[in-house]
Parts: sequence; C-alpha cells; structure tokens
Amino acid sequence: MMKTIKVSDKGQIAIPQQLRENLGIDEGDELTIIQLNKKLIIEKNQKEIRNNFNDILKHNENSLKEIWNNEGDEIWNEYLK
Repeated sequence: MMKTIKVSDKGQIAIPQQLRENLGIDEGDELTIIQLNKKLIIEKNQKEIRNNFNDILKHNENSLKEIWNNEGDEIWNEYLK
C-alpha cells in the first residue's frame, strides 16, 4: 500500500487509518523512525522484543564484568598514553 501525506509546519505527519489498522498501530503505541540514506523507515516497537533485549544486555554486562575489570588490561592504558 502506498499513500501520500503532508508534513505539518511542526514536522508532524498523520499515519492514514487503513495503514494503522493493517499494522495494528493504536493510540499511544511507540514507533521507531530510522533514516536509511534518503529514506525514512517507521516501525512499531514490539514491547516483548524490547524487554527481551534489556534482559540480554543486563545478563551480558554481568557476565563480562570480570573481563572489563581485568587488571591485566591496565597495561593498555599505559601503552595508549
């Protein structure tokens, strides 16, 4: 589906109703907008996926603390001076 829309003087756009219905976009939903070269991509955020990534990041940070806090790495700080 393709629709033409206008940008308001405040930079706002309205997503046509049929597109919102097709994509399951409801009032209050969060969307992500991405610039890819000269194109804009708008995606509906998936709360389940976002929460899973937070859990993964927390797990990775905890499991890698020993590596990050390794005294042996301090030699690089001296080398980079």
